[in-house]
Amino acid sequence: MFNKILIANRGEIALRVIRACRELGVKTVGVYSTADKESLHVRYADEVVCIGPPPGSESYLNIPRIIAAAQITNADAIHPGYGFLAENARFAEICAESGIAFIGPTPEQISSMGDKSVAKETMRKAGVPVVPGSKGAVATLEEARKIGEESGYPILIKASAGGGGKGMRVVPEASALERAFNAARNEAKSAFGDDTVYIEKFVEEPRHIEIQVMCDAHGNRVHLNERDCSIQRRHQKLIEESPSPILDADLRRRMGEAAVAGCEHVNYLGAGTIEFLVDKNRDFFFMEMNTRIQVEHPVTEESLGVDLIKEQIAIAAGEKLSLKQSDPLWHAIEVRINAEDPYHDFRPSPGRISTLHFPGGHGVRVDSHIYQGYVIPPTYDSLLAKIITFGNSRTDAILKMRRALDECIIEGVKTTIPFHSMMMGHEQFLSGNFDTKFVDTTDWKSRMPANG
Repeated sequence: MFNKILIANRGEIALRVIRACRELGVKTVGVYSTADKESLHVRYADEVVCIGPPPGSESYLNIPRIIAAAQITNADAIHPGYGFLAENARFAEICAESGIAFIGPTPEQISSMGDKSVAKETMRKAGVPVVPGSKGAVATLEEARKIGEESGYPILIKASAGGGGKGMRVVPEASALERAFNAARNEAKSAFGDDTVYIEKFVEEPRHIEIQVMCDAHGNRVHLNERDCSIQRRHQKLIEESPSPILDADLRRRMGEAAVAGCEHVNYLGAGTIEFLVDKNRDFFFMEMNTRIQVEHPVTEESLGVDLIKEQIAIAAGEKLSLKQSDPLWHAIEVRINAEDPYHDFRPSPGRISTLHFPGGHGVRVDSHIYQGYVIPPTYDSLLAKIITFGNSRTDAILKMRRALDECIIEGVKTTIPFHSMMMGHEQFLSGNFDTKFVDTTDWKSRMPANG
């Protein structure tokens, strides 16, 4: 096992990794920008190093500063969390060159699976169904027009190095292509430093179903069932759950086997998520792979009673996978509490938290880095907390979530709590009959409390 791990991230995921390390008896190093000086991960890490000013390019994306922080603190491993450098193959390569273990897949695996256009071709070769579209990166508008004509509209433009909906545009018809193509590339360049995009057919009435995988260096590979992430806004997830209300045992098995086959094809190492789209006919298509731990990993943890971060660290240290294939023990649901105003198109709402009370009780988990008096910086994403509930049925988990949201008090900023409370009573969500367009196409706003 490692002696000391540097967490190259911030917020709740940095705190989550620190907690796992403490339970493993491993020392931690936290890094922070000047905007995060008062963050909880800075308070709880054994050692901390300031790596620069607020902009990500000058702090959390600055590879030389992060490597230097690891070296001066004698950290023997780096956990990248999610976002920032978590899927940066060059960062993983530099870690290896510096004699520091990267807690994640190899640089080659990040390149082949983390780059979404390359991953599609890789999975196609592994025999996994993929969404029709470009076979690689699309460099010019002319190429984009040709693919649009061949695939038929609507199509979807996606950033190869992206995630979280950034660098993504739905193009309903040919006349909208040029503007969407340029916008996607510009946003991808700004968010990830890489304007490479690819194009795929836009699947109608899709469910977003992802499979959690874990693989060690000894040839052991397992999938840990699915997470349904179909409730989204602007391609960013709001609610996740496991098991999915639309999967039966056979479809779960086939999707899990496809995910493991993809991992086997590239001899994958560590934690990863194979993301699929499931259409109205229950046919599934590979969409992308995230070569890192996911924001929503607690859904899998609570549905199975496992600790994915500890497992991820152990695998990187050369240990054998301890997890076995098993059916979900519980139904788990996660909602993301963001500093956003759902009454005004989820507009960001940074500021100071004046009052805070988190829920508790049986079957309720809260992952968060905030506290009363904490100032939410406008520089980073708006995630404040994740509330996870789990019970012996979907209905039980939803009822626990209703209670948890009623107990949760966050004042001083706008949050997505009213939206989630409304969703836990919406008949379409309760029935399980929804897709990724729910937020865009359903009249949910009329169901929101009037005093928002």
